[in-house]
Amino acid sequence: MTKIITPPDVVVFVGLGQMGLPMAKRCIAAGFEVRGADPAPVAREALAAAGGKAFATGQEAAAGASVLITMLPDSKVVREAVLGPNGVASVLAKDALIIDMSSSVPIDTQSLGKALAEQGIGLIDAPVSGGVRRAVDGTLSIMAGGDAALVERARPVLQAMAKSVFATGPLGSGHAMKALNNYVSAAGLVAACEALLIGRRFGLAPDTIIDVLNASTGKNNSTDVKMKQFVISESFASGFSLALMAKDLRIAADLSKIVGVDPSNAETIAKLWENAWESLDKGADHTAIYRFIEAEAGDR
Repeated sequence: MTKIITPPDVVVFVGLGQMGLPMAKRCIAAGFEVRGADPAPVAREALAAAGGKAFATGQEAAAGASVLITMLPDSKVVREAVLGPNGVASVLAKDALIIDMSSSVPIDTQSLGKALAEQGIGLIDAPVSGGVRRAVDGTLSIMAGGDAALVERARPVLQAMAKSVFATGPLGSGHAMKALNNYVSAAGLVAACEALLIGRRFGLAPDTIIDVLNASTGKNNSTDVKMKQFVISESFASGFSLALMAKDLRIAADLSKIVGVDPSNAETIAKLWENAWESLDKGADHTAIYRFIEAEAGDR
């Protein structure tokens, strides 16, 4: 079996955005030698300041490496970064492992895995949940799909970034679980926003609404860590974009069709978020769904 990834092994990050950068920093803190690639100079400077080695392109960062993590917007971007004309697969070491920590389409992940296997490169999908705050403090939840031996090989580096690492099953199952988690999360946020709007119009104080929900059976992640902090405060700055949530919800809705489950509820939620994305600023935070729900209610 190929060596387990342990410090001070080299770990390459392709994608140093809001999530990728703090995750890379957690790996540095755990003792890994981290190389990172991102087109944004400010991201590269931040990685270098934290003790990593920064590069402008994935190929530069990945040259000869055995372990590479992608933290990118979607399946298409991941595939291009890995197998495109300037893809990292061509420069990785023999028997290298790629860990896709992006939120990707499960069947696309399976297709990528087959293509990489033909080149002798392993792939696991290990998307995350927890947002920027938990990426910073290293308490993410990670859902890892793929060959069990490859998941175990990657476990030490995943644990450097997470409080919980779940082996979810075959390749693509991690991405499926991430989409389903965000479906449940988004439905809970919509329900909380609607309850807040209805309660406000009836005359209930916003803080009272959330306090009662959090002390009662209506409590969920959104009532606990989003409503007062980002919705009632109107900061709408949780660090996770509405566009990414809409993308994940479309994955969940499409997955329901693939497996033969009536997609009515998932489709309704996915379309609501897609309509919000079209209506609000393209860089809107996902908690700004409240603004969309409020505007829609005002038009009735």
